[in-house]
Amino acid sequence: MPAAALPTLRDGDVTLRPVRARDAKPLERVLLANRSWLRQWEVTYPGGGSFIDTRASIRNLLAHARSGHALPFVIEHEGELVGQLNVSSITFGSLSSATIGYWVAQDVAGRGITPTAVGLATDYCFGVLHLHRMEICIRPENGPSLRVVEKLGFRYEGLRRRFIHINGEWRDHYSFALVAEEVPRGVLRRWREGHAPGDAARVPDEDRAAAEHPLPLADR
Repeated sequence: MPAAALPTLRDGDVTLRPVRARDAKPLERVLLANRSWLRQWEVTYPGGGSFIDTRASIRNLLAHARSGHALPFVIEHEGELVGQLNVSSITFGSLSSATIGYWVAQDVAGRGITPTAVGLATDYCFGVLHLHRMEICIRPENGPSLRVVEKLGFRYEGLRRRFIHINGEWRDHYSFALVAEEVPRGVLRRWREGHAPGDAARVPDEDRAAAEHPLPLADR
């Protein structure tokens, strides 16, 4: 999917639009202003440092978009840039799946902006791209993100040990997913109508307990 074909999606005051090169400075300002809020969930690279380079990040995102493997968006609320949402690892054919990652500024968290953005992106992937499965992986400690999947009725699928390198370490994640057959009328509509299952995202007690203890490493 070429970058020019990336959609702009709207619902009320929330807009998902394609990230652009000129977003580098505005994104940098929001990221720096929310450094303490976001750093604990920040993707890092093994053996590397952590620093904000929004220009390089946007170039990388757009390259993945041109190859058809990603949909990189910024999230706007009432016309102001407040976060990002990225649909990544897009695969067609017999798998037909993708994953979603997102962040929003602390001062707009809890207003329904993130669930709306995730619903818009998921509905687009199911209804327009005809993907079959959407996945979201979240750190056990990330309460705000967990509330997003709870609201939207994403199903809990399991604990992934030391799954993604976050804030300097390999971190456990909970995995949540939906398949298209579960939401024939759309994720966003189901949530707005109050029909999202309230317990679909419930994490079993044994997985909560396991996540409280790091996976032991083999002796070297």
